Amino acid sequence: MTLLPVMWTLWGVLVGAAAILHIYRGSLMKDEEDQIFLDDSFDHEKAAQAAIVAKVNKVEPMLKVAYWLVLAMTLVVIVYYVRDILVHLDIIQ
Repeated sequence: MTLLPVMWTLWGVLVGAAAILHIYRGSLMKDEEDQIFLDDSFDHEKAAQAAIVAKVNKVEPMLKVAYWLVLAMTLVVIVYYVRDILVHLDIIQ
């Protein structure tokens, strides 16, 4: 097996994982509201918003790691093809 299918498969899996995390975070954030609860009668809404914020804060580091991994794998793909072009032009061995 050559490097090319493995490289593209890994890149696709990383992009897919980042997309799924991004969509999940977006679905969590659509229910988040920017409000100030001044009255104690709204404690249930305050608790619900705190739960949403906690979930978003849990997903955020994973999403950042996924973005960095996608960036790193994209650079690997670009370097591979630049090297391949340079080899075919007999610039490098």
